[in-house]
Amino acid sequence: MIEFGIFQNGASHLPATEVNGLYVNAVDLPTTQKIRRQTLLDQIRQGIVADRLGYEYFWLTEHHFQPEGPEFSPNPLFTEMAIATNTKRIRLGQNANILPWHHPLRLAEQIAILDIVSGGRVEIGVGRGYQPREAETLGGVMGATIQDQERNRSFFHEAYEILIKAMTEPSFSHHGEFFTLPPTYTRWHHPVTMAYFSQPDVGRTLEQVLDVGQPDMYTGGIPIVATATRLKEISVYPQPVQKPHPQIWEPSTSERSIRWSARQGINGYFVAEPNARMKKAVDAYYDEAEQAGWPDRLGLGEFKYPYDAQRKRGCAAGRWVHIVDKGVGNREKFMTGLQMQWDWYGSFGFAFALAEAGDPPVDLRNRVNPELVVEKKVALVGTVDYVIEEIMRTREILGGGGDFAFNCYFETNGFESAEVEEQMRVFAEEVMPVLRRADGGMSQLPLSDVSFAVEQPQLW
Repeated sequence: MIEFGIFQNGASHLPATEVNGLYVNAVDLPTTQKIRRQTLLDQIRQGIVADRLGYEYFWLTEHHFQPEGPEFSPNPLFTEMAIATNTKRIRLGQNANILPWHHPLRLAEQIAILDIVSGGRVEIGVGRGYQPREAETLGGVMGATIQDQERNRSFFHEAYEILIKAMTEPSFSHHGEFFTLPPTYTRWHHPVTMAYFSQPDVGRTLEQVLDVGQPDMYTGGIPIVATATRLKEISVYPQPVQKPHPQIWEPSTSERSIRWSARQGINGYFVAEPNARMKKAVDAYYDEAEQAGWPDRLGLGEFKYPYDAQRKRGCAAGRWVHIVDKGVGNREKFMTGLQMQWDWYGSFGFAFALAEAGDPPVDLRNRVNPELVVEKKVALVGTVDYVIEEIMRTREILGGGGDFAFNCYFETNGFESAEVEEQMRVFAEEVMPVLRRADGGMSQLPLSDVSFAVEQPQLW
């Protein structure tokens, strides 16, 4: 079985303009604000259209502070809330929520609210971040910095542990390097709390939650803090509909991160690698998962390679897709938009991901040519038949005997939302049916059981 998703990265509809040999938004800052308001509405609209066209997933990323143009998604959970109330079946993912930029308890609350409103349709993406302008501005105040990779990784691992506790445990504490929850100095001599936990069979005893102390001569004011009574545990509300928690994904490139994800039962998500490199990444993931005893949030044991559609476990592949066929598409405009994206990505070292055995050494000072991205089959640009052929080839290389999860990147700078939606439509009508017939049929997603997800008036 094959499942299809859309990844929306937040490219604007402004044409890319070459300045000093690089493509950017060539407008003033006030205009970029106006453009981004439109991008946000386009993302919501495309999520709704994707649901109606039969895609299984709609993914957003998390990126901030970009006047240059290629990425926009400052709050994927909020954006997907609007999508959730206007859709019935599509699953909503974030690739990814950058954990070092969030307090994990606040993030857990927001994820759970979206899961409840959507009727249990959330897929959680987690990541570490890599862009210093974002990471230092948002992560620095949280105690993480991408310019210290080991500190960032330690923060990410601890925040992930807290996120899982918050979504699954009725009451808990955490004592780590970055977080002590609740803080050891939290005074909480509240009679209502004492009354609640004095009841039998509520899940925690009073002694587990509070260390009741005597009046404190150094503390005055309200009675709650006028004693040495200390709070020992907290409960996070709400928790997700999906139990024990929604499936979690991580976009990864390094083997260290891939193997960590596999040990945690986190699904793998791979985008920029050519097929041969992606195959090695998926192999590493499954090797580690097997060694770790097939970790799985549902405890169901071994899952199919390279993806298990019934279990929603394993790895997904992502590719840029632009169909140029039957009067649809514009290769030249798409390639300009792709150049703009890789002008942006190249400075962060993503050119390494394109390299394969036998390629010349990568020089990060060189501009990434979008024709190379197409040559490496990371971007599929061509006729309907060509796109079908290349997706089937990717599936075969990754392991043709199993299920397959494939995500499409339809948007680049310079395309109006209507043009992106046309790509989505043609792919859904002419590519997806062929691949599904060849791969065992369509995944049947359950409809949301939240009534207002159906009854909420449409935004357009």
